[in-house]
Amino acid sequence: MKKISLFLFILAAFISFQVAAQNFPIGHRTMNFTDIARNNRAVPTEVYYPAQTAGENTVPASGAFPVLVFGHGFLMGYDSYFYLRDSLVPLGYILALARTETGILPNHLNFGKDLAFLVVQMKTEGNTASSPFFGHVDSTSAIMGHSMGGGASFLGCENNTVPTAMITLAAAETSPSAISAAAHITIPSLVFSADKDCVTPPAQNQIPMYNSLASVCKVFINVKGGGHCYFADYNFTCSLGEITCQSSFTITREQQHDVVIDFLVPYLDYYLKKIPLGWSIFADSLQSSARISQMTLCTLSGIPGTPNPEKFAVSPNPLQNELTVYSQGRTDQIQAMVLRTVTGSAIYSRKAGRGDCKEKETIDFSTYQKGVYFLEVIGRKGFTSVIKLVKY
Repeated sequence: MKKISLFLFILAAFISFQVAAQNFPIGHRTMNFTDIARNNRAVPTEVYYPAQTAGENTVPASGAFPVLVFGHGFLMGYDSYFYLRDSLVPLGYILALARTETGILPNHLNFGKDLAFLVVQMKTEGNTASSPFFGHVDSTSAIMGHSMGGGASFLGCENNTVPTAMITLAAAETSPSAISAAAHITIPSLVFSADKDCVTPPAQNQIPMYNSLASVCKVFINVKGGGHCYFADYNFTCSLGEITCQSSFTITREQQHDVVIDFLVPYLDYYLKKIPLGWSIFADSLQSSARISQMTLCTLSGIPGTPNPEKFAVSPNPLQNELTVYSQGRTDQIQAMVLRTVTGSAIYSRKAGRGDCKEKETIDFSTYQKGVYFLEVIGRKGFTSVIKLVKY
């Protein structure tokens, strides 16, 4: 039984590599949910998902996918975040965009409860035979939001361990207080800010939120030269509120989007898809990127997928044309390998059959460009090593 379980672990890990490397068409459904626990509150939601073919109400792609529930900014609609849709859904994520609290007098607490409700509701959809998402919703999820939606994310995650993680973009202080709610959030949290944000200045909003978090792993990323509304697509109302500081930006909206996606994808891959390589790429970028400043406080012990770097090694490194991967001290055999760029794209993968595992493998690097790569090695016994490579 133990051997069978180990084989299934290795197989599941390898399949996760393949899913992460795919580029799915985007399907879309408008879903009108009802929260019966809150007097049948209507929670209209736009759901974008990996599909077999792109379009309205198309059939979801094969497999189960993590859910991202997203809250919009004040007087902003769900359609202000299509850059997130276009970047994340093709990688194998379901994006549920709430359409509540769009008026001039939003109720922040209700909005936060809407986001928490959608996490549970999407999981229910995945377990309901009559739902188009039956069998297509994974067990992991994240609550996300921008500005008011970011503050509402704190409210939705307060004393809530159902979501796997929380990610906020220029979160705004809310009523009740998102800063106070942060002290009761224990799930992993990623807080984005921008140092040219005059709408929700980091010193009065995201920094005290980050400091108050009780998360087992919390990360604060400040985008240098960026602005509040650059965390979204262009929105007239948002830009009008930002007019007093627009001239001070030193990067473009597209450049700020690139920063968000470059950090967000490996973070989600690690926590929601449980791919160890995701954390290695994320942590390396935190330390080396000139586009951000950051603060990190993490306790990674016990988190699924934490790599064991001592089981496998490589030579040479830096390298030029050929890389040798080997088991250290012959403690394990190589079952699978995936080579990725610094952005997380898989450019090489290999899985050995049960009788074909070896203690040493080689990879031809002659056709790859100079730069940094990450190699993830899975052993037959289930151990994983993530190794940073440099080709010169």
